[in-house]
Amino acid sequence: MVRRDDLRQATREGREGNLVLFVVDASGSMAARQRMGAVKGAVLSLLLDAYQRRDKVGLVTFRGSATEVALPPTSSVDAAAARLESLPTGGRTPLAAGLLRAHEVLRVERLRDPARRALVVVVTDGRATGGPEPVALASRAARLFAAGQVASVVVDCESGPVRLGLAGRLADELGGTAVTLDELRADSIAGLVKDVQRRAA
Repeated sequence: MVRRDDLRQATREGREGNLVLFVVDASGSMAARQRMGAVKGAVLSLLLDAYQRRDKVGLVTFRGSATEVALPPTSSVDAAAARLESLPTGGRTPLAAGLLRAHEVLRVERLRDPARRALVVVVTDGRATGGPEPVALASRAARLFAAGQVASVVVDCESGPVRLGLAGRLADELGGTAVTLDELRADSIAGLVKDVQRRAA
């Protein structure tokens, strides 16, 4: 005989999931190999955490004259590892196009799951060089995120004796926070992401 106490129902936790979208400058400038190695470690670290937290992680890259959704938002660690195994680098820096592609990814994801909070992590030296008026276009694209109140972090990859501070300026236009490439380690970026998400919530 089946009693009322025997019935079980799957219930979801009361916490909403997050979407962490990496927007990565894969151009030839500013130690691309070091940058990409750090990004791969950070994305995989976040995905391992996402597996338990129901979060999703995605990756948009931009270089030359193209942008690519290298990793559509997912919580599959296996899928991410396969996509991250070999990401091409080189060419100019179409920063505005990369930001606009990321904005479109977020728009689609928001339609699919309006309750999921988004965080954009832009990894770049800020030196936009692709297309006409690249810096002005990048600024305009960045302000779309600020207008939509999307939480954001810019990882400043600028190095060398002459520094223009363009990544810091981009963070201001996004309405977000700037950190240095030295802080782009899997453990610290994961902690930073969680801190920004707590403040956004």
